[in-house]
Amino acid sequence: MTRSIKKGLNIDEGLLKKIAGKNPLQTPMIKTWKRACQISPEMVGFVFGVYNGKVHVEVLVTEDMVGHRLGEFSPTKKFMKHGGKMQKELEQKKKEAEITQAKSATAAAVSAKK
Repeated sequence: MTRSIKKGLNIDEGLLKKIAGKNPLQTPMIKTWKRACQISPEMVGFVFGVYNGKVHVEVLVTEDMVGHRLGEFSPTKKFMKHGGKMQKELEQKKKEAEITQAKSATAAAVSAKK
């Protein structure tokens, strides 16, 4: 989804009609399938449910998002971790080290109080 100026603005009129004259804080999530729709300043503060092919992902529009597309904030692919069995073992060792460190810190705090 390119943001070229020469292609013109791609703002969905239907979305603008849905938010016209409404308070962003009191309006429920507005569902949309228009991932290519550009975010305009009138949309700031509203929550849009942008469809990613499976579910509607909630997107709270802020001032920094103006000019971007709605689809940029609703990823279509889910990232799965790399590493497999070896990575699981490393994560388990790290978690065990954190648990032992927390236990030793609480034991030190209890002995310091006595």
